[in-house]
Parts: sequence; C-alpha cells; structure tokens
Amino acid sequence: MKLHGRELIGLRPADLRRVRGAEIALISQDPVASLNPVFTVGFQVVEAVRAHNRGLSAGAARQRAIELLELVEIPDPSRRMKQYPHELSGGQCQRVGIAMALASDPRLLIADEPTTALDVTVQAEVLDVLARLGRREGRAVLLITHDMGVVAELADRVVVMREGELVEQGSVRGVLLRPTEGYTKQLLSAVPRIGERPVAAAPETVSPLVLDVAGLEVTYGGRLRGRFRAVEGVSLQVHRGEILGLVGESGSGKSTIGRAIIGAAPVSDGSIVVDGIDMRSASRAVRRETRRRIGVVFQNPALSLNPRYTVRQSVEEPLAAIKGLRGSALSERVDALLESVGLADRAGRYSHELSGGQKQRVAIARGVALDPALLIADEPTSALDVSVQAQVLDVFRELQERLNFACVFISHDLAVIDELCDSVTVLRRGAVVEWGSRAQVLQHPSDPYTRALLAAAPVPDPDVQQARREARLAAVGA
Repeated sequence: MKLHGRELIGLRPADLRRVRGAEIALISQDPVASLNPVFTVGFQVVEAVRAHNRGLSAGAARQRAIELLELVEIPDPSRRMKQYPHELSGGQCQRVGIAMALASDPRLLIADEPTTALDVTVQAEVLDVLARLGRREGRAVLLITHDMGVVAELADRVVVMREGELVEQGSVRGVLLRPTEGYTKQLLSAVPRIGERPVAAAPETVSPLVLDVAGLEVTYGGRLRGRFRAVEGVSLQVHRGEILGLVGESGSGKSTIGRAIIGAAPVSDGSIVVDGIDMRSASRAVRRETRRRIGVVFQNPALSLNPRYTVRQSVEEPLAAIKGLRGSALSERVDALLESVGLADRAGRYSHELSGGQKQRVAIARGVALDPALLIADEPTSALDVSVQAQVLDVFRELQERLNFACVFISHDLAVIDELCDSVTVLRRGAVVEWGSRAQVLQHPSDPYTRALLAAAPVPDPDVQQARREARLAAVGA
C-alpha cells in the first residue's frame, strides 16, 4: 500500500503519525460519535488546525477554523463556533467533521459515507466541495459509499466490493450504465426511484387517529444564551396503519418533532395527543404508560445500543422489563424479531462487531419489540447500502402491515419516502410548507421548496448528475 510511491505498510509508528492527518485525512461515517460532546465545535476545529500547524497564533487558528466551516457551507460559522455538537443537526455535525479533516490540507482524503446524514440539497453542496477539493492541487479522494447517486455525482472510477472481494471496477459511466456483473446489476436494481411505486387507492374507511399534533412549538435556550425556536406552529395527524413521511433539510426540525412526541424536547406551545392521551396535560403516570406504546428507532444506532449487550440482550431488554416475558416465550419472541430483520445469525454478537447497517436493523427490531401503537423512525435506513435498504424497507412494511401501527418516518431520502410512506409533510426552518398524499407531494408538488428538494434528489446516472452539477455551478456563477 503506497502513498505517492512511499510504502505505508511497515512504517514505524512515529512515521505513520506524521502521515495521518497531514497527508491522509479521514471523514468518519459517524460524525456525532467522532465529535467530543463536552467541547464546542470551534474548540475542536481549532484543535485540528493547530495539531498540524503549531506555529499559528490563537487568532489565526480561529480565523482558519471559520474559513473551513464556511468552506463546508455551515451557516453563520462565527456563531456555530460557540455551540456544542448536540446543538447541531446530524448534517451539520457531518460538515464539521469534513472541516476538521481539511484542517491540514491533506493530499489524500478518505471520505467514509460523507453524505449519509445529509439532506439532498446540502448533500449536493457538500459533493460540490469534495469535487473541488479532488480537482485542486492534485488532491485524491477515496469515496466509500452505498449511495449510487453520490457515486454518479462525484466519482471518476468505481470499485464494487462484496464480502471483502472486488467484484467489478471501471469508469463511473461504464459501471453504472453498463454493468457486467450480476451483483452490480442487483445493487442498481435495488436503488429506489421516485415515481415508480403505483398510486394506491384511497381506503374505504378512515382508521382511528393515533397521533394528533396541533400548533407545536419547540424552543431551546434561555436568557443567558438567547432563545431559538426549532419548531414553529407544526400540525400533523397520523392514523392507525398509516406511515407519514417527514422531509426537509438538516436543521428543519424533523428529528426535533420526533423527540417532542416522546417527551425528549422542550415543548413551549401546542398539543400532542397520542392514542387519545394529551401528553402535555396528562398526569406523569399516564404519560409514562402512554410512552410505552411508542416505539423509537433513532438515527444513530451506534449511540442508542448498549455496547455491553449482545444483539439478543438489546432486543430482550424492553420485552423483559416492560412486558415481563421470561423463558421460552421471551426466546421465541426475540428469535422471531431477529429473523424478521435478517440477524438471526448475529444474536450473540456485540454492537462493535456489527456493521452500521446491522446496528440499524437491531434498532428496528428493538423499536417494534413491544408492538407499538406509534413508531417514530428517525432516518432508519440512512446507514444501509441499497440492497440491504431494500430488504429492510420490505421488512419494515411487512411489520407495519402486520402490527398495524402508525408511523412517523423521518428521512432526507425522498426516494425512500416515496417507496414506503402514505402521506408526506415537508418542513423548512421548523415550519410546514407542504403536506398531502405521497403522490400529490412528490409527483405534483405545489411549493417551490419541495420542487427544489426533488430536483436535488440524486439518481444513479452520471450524465444526469453532471448536468445538474453544471446547472448548480452556472447558477452560483450567475
């Protein structure tokens, strides 16, 4: 393994440390886990800058950090420098990770799923940044991704891997438009595309209302640091057996609404009614009992799973603690859940022994373990490759149809929303800009913002993506 002709394997640790960061930098797949929660964003970016240029003054390092945040399209970087990672959306944390990787101006940039947590418009901006970096000063970019649209947008050459072996390689146009291997064809056929799912007939009867949110407002902060309204005047309804898709840019309030429903965000106004229970006015005991009927699949399974538990123990825990299952009844239920998400052979593994996609499937099994009336699914397929994503969506749909729960499905992937959801609500800056049936919103949008999201949704066609990139650059130049 050589970098500019220099063999890396066998280097002394001291020599290898001089290569890491300075010549080779990594953009991690999980930005939330890679950022230190007790330090501000600014402190961490400045630390990365000074680690490779100790001669910089504090002021110069801070200015360089601001420039890096501007480079990755972080809005109002001076203010963001003072914030902590938990105050940023997943997409914003990802961009901070990219800024830190660029701190030393490396010759090789390894981007491990750099757009996993990003919405389509921000993803397009970040890909433009990576494209510029890859073509400036001979910098090389090694992109690791399961998103075929991202490959079509950024890559010049493609290597397809399966179970640790190289399956196919070639130019991006050759591999994506004229694949020769069956596995590559399988991957491309599994990519969801907007508009392919037929429009379902309207149900003859209206199912019972499970979730009724009216005039919801969520406000963070206080007198010392100022107040920020993350969600403003949001109303939505979800009936039994229905899947509502929440879409919008990073920071639009999607995940905040999900946290508000389960009582994990500071609701300042409005009402949240779950299965007939007003979660703001009910007694503490009633709220606790109602929340047992709400399942959650978090965006980041690496942080939501206990690292000391095996896969089986993670799924067993809510069944034993809340339903009181024991013995063979517990084992049979856990076996059925793990089989449904394709992890029956991983029951004895720990979370660090699983891939990101496998962790997400454990989280899905745990989320539906208690047969919830309502499931909040926050980006449950964001870490999955397209073939596994297709399998998990099939599993998710089968579980939803069998258990008949209502679901709020939060995602930035519009094709996944189109594949799975019955209705769609589009959010921008904490407010609803459009809502309606899946076909109405995604195929006949009325709001310009919705149309912009759809226009930015990546497709696995290099020619289409190149035309889009040229149009974006022309618009910026204008």
